[in-house]
Amino acid sequence: MKHPDNKVLTQPLTSWFKSRGWQPFEFQEKAWKAYLNGQSGLVNAPTGSGKTYAVLLGPVLEHLLNQESPAKSGIKIIWLTPIRALAKEIEGAANTAFREMGIPWKVGVRTGDTSTSERTQQKRNPPEVLITTPESLHLILASREYGKLFKHLRLIVADEWHELLGTKRGVQVELALSRILGIYPKIRIWGISATIGNLKEAMAVLNGPLRNPQKPVLIRSGLKKVIMVNSIIPDTVEELPWAGHLGIKLLSKIIPIITSSESTLIFTNTRSQAEIWYQKILETAPELAGVIAMHHGSISKELRTWVEDALHNGSLKVVVCTSSLDLGVDFRPVETIIQIGGPKGVSRFLQRAGRSGHQPGALSTIYFVPTHSLELIEAAALREAINNDILEARPPMTRCFDVLLQYLMTLAVSDGFDADEIYREVKSTFCFESITKEEFGTLLQFLVTGGTSLTAYDEFRKLELQDGLFKVLNKGIAMRHRLSIGTIVGDNALNVAFLSGKKIGTIEEWFISRLNPGDTFWFGGRNLELIRIREMTVQVKLSHRKSGPIPSWMGGRMPLSSQMSALLRRQIGYMAEEQYPAPELEFIKPLIALQRERSLVPRGNQFLLEYYQSRQGYHLVAYPFEGRFVHEGLAALVGYRISLIQPITFSIAMNDYGFELLSDQPIPVEEALETDLFTLRNLLRDIQTSLNATEMARRRFRDIASISGLIFKGYPGRQMRDRHVQSSSQLLFEVFSDHEADNLLLRQAYEEVLEYQLEESRLRQALERIGNQEIILKYPEKPTPFAFPIMVDRLSREKMSTEKLEDRVRRMALQFSKS
Repeated sequence: MKHPDNKVLTQPLTSWFKSRGWQPFEFQEKAWKAYLNGQSGLVNAPTGSGKTYAVLLGPVLEHLLNQESPAKSGIKIIWLTPIRALAKEIEGAANTAFREMGIPWKVGVRTGDTSTSERTQQKRNPPEVLITTPESLHLILASREYGKLFKHLRLIVADEWHELLGTKRGVQVELALSRILGIYPKIRIWGISATIGNLKEAMAVLNGPLRNPQKPVLIRSGLKKVIMVNSIIPDTVEELPWAGHLGIKLLSKIIPIITSSESTLIFTNTRSQAEIWYQKILETAPELAGVIAMHHGSISKELRTWVEDALHNGSLKVVVCTSSLDLGVDFRPVETIIQIGGPKGVSRFLQRAGRSGHQPGALSTIYFVPTHSLELIEAAALREAINNDILEARPPMTRCFDVLLQYLMTLAVSDGFDADEIYREVKSTFCFESITKEEFGTLLQFLVTGGTSLTAYDEFRKLELQDGLFKVLNKGIAMRHRLSIGTIVGDNALNVAFLSGKKIGTIEEWFISRLNPGDTFWFGGRNLELIRIREMTVQVKLSHRKSGPIPSWMGGRMPLSSQMSALLRRQIGYMAEEQYPAPELEFIKPLIALQRERSLVPRGNQFLLEYYQSRQGYHLVAYPFEGRFVHEGLAALVGYRISLIQPITFSIAMNDYGFELLSDQPIPVEEALETDLFTLRNLLRDIQTSLNATEMARRRFRDIASISGLIFKGYPGRQMRDRHVQSSSQLLFEVFSDHEADNLLLRQAYEEVLEYQLEESRLRQALERIGNQEIILKYPEKPTPFAFPIMVDRLSREKMSTEKLEDRVRRMALQFSKS
């Protein structure tokens, strides 16, 4: 039913807004009316401008206009959130609106932290609004008669959709929507996003062809978030910068910002950085004890909840955190945001900046703390991106057969599924638009018989055909699947708990395996002594020692986005022309002057190579400024092509700005350039040969095997050891490689290596750009400011038993200094 487009329509909500001293924005009213007209869509608005109410209140308005009775109980709204911390904020916003408008709707939260008894209660007496995650929604689909839960469902919301798009969790959302809409096609789907460059594509992924019969609508707020970027400038510039150490040295400038602010969030890019900064802040300003906390994904639910509550009520002054507090959580007391190191992406930086001034029209202030001098160029690039509304696109994932296999098992352990029906639904999604009937049948046979290679093993025969439906009839297989639902795969995590049993958080097995009983380590802001490991739990007690390692987690390093790479090259181009339009660029003038003196500051149409000799050997350094992942592929490719001229072995190092090839013999650089070193010819063949694509695919296959259900990682408290998971996945990889070369999961492993690990499409674009540039080869007598941090990156990966990295770097810097 279409409603008239007039102010009377939205009067109930306008009145409520007025009672709170608010005035609805035009984009909010547009979203409400579009919802009432039966449309799906996507709302794009800056952080803190009211996106939640633009989508949440559509069904409320429908309820009020139709004067519905509360008797129609059941889930009316499913709200998908990418992080658990965001669920608390949505729950509070919904409860406030319902209470003040007199609507007797209940709000429930179902995430990985929700107890079994609470989940049972939600199924018996469903709330009108269910806030959940992609994984938990799939767990609902894995329950018997799940369709009944969606009988009264009107709206599914994908909150912070840009965080899910381009991930396998986003693929999970696509598949879940295809099933729910296959049963109830009139349900409306809305996405919410603040920071994304490909809005129309994002909306198209969320709304597939089987979805709403009306064309989805893109609603933009037209509001612009005012963000002030303040860089913390060191007292002196490093002419030979190296990553990591500078940020901590700026604590004397950061502490006054913290103390003068009512509350501060300090964002780090990794959990390890969060642990380090928490400790260093307390050492420098012990008076903050009791009002400082830490928040990241490996800390226990109880501690995270306490931190979130303390932020809400204003009892904490500073929280050191990771992306666990990036999204949508409306902590009104937060006044100041501090970003440690380059965030590597414009959207991530904007999201974090938006935590300050998290309300319409408010100024957001963010302080940028460089971890080395060159990172100040990133600060200037971020400011330019903000001024010019430049955002990253999030390319969606395609043909994720591991997620599809998991999904088919999810449907099979509940009510079973009709193959033809599910094929049509799956094909309606963006991810599987290209899947053929033959490929779908191959995946189905894989679950029924184990496929060509595994048919002799009963454990891989999971599905059976009963009354025309594919089902899992073995209770053990069904239980193992329900315990494995999800696409976030990492190293095995062990619980960390005191001897009393109180849980502190989780830590990866590879880290704790290096420690012996009696050793100490820092975790969750405490210095802990390892007592023993018992049944996958690391038992600890508090220690008064001041030393000990800080855990690191795999996958912590993020590469520059393509937009940040282009912006970075633009800033370098400004300085090549001796223009310094930003204060950060003005500050590093001495560094740039030394770069120019020893080598070259490349203009936009130039590509710089440096070749020099040191006591370590012969160095060839290139500066594409394309990000770590692209440089990994380029370095191997260039090294391989040079080795075709003469046999030679290289040590490879890289950072986000460039890469280094180091050899103990002279490198035929000029001859290599004459052979068209950066050509696109035979690119795919050369990449696969140079990088040992088989070994990389083998490592990638481990995650694919876990997601697809080929490997069961164990029951709670009895997880399979990491080395056993690794050996099992390697065995399966070898079996498929030898006996089933066309296996879809095997092919997926190779494709993911190229597209997501090496960013092959970006690598190809970089080579195209270099092909149109003037390649300039310089022969500096000493390492340049651009080269030095890459050399340090290589040193940090070498094992040094008697000499600290910092001491060795200082000695090396002195050796290569200007004097």
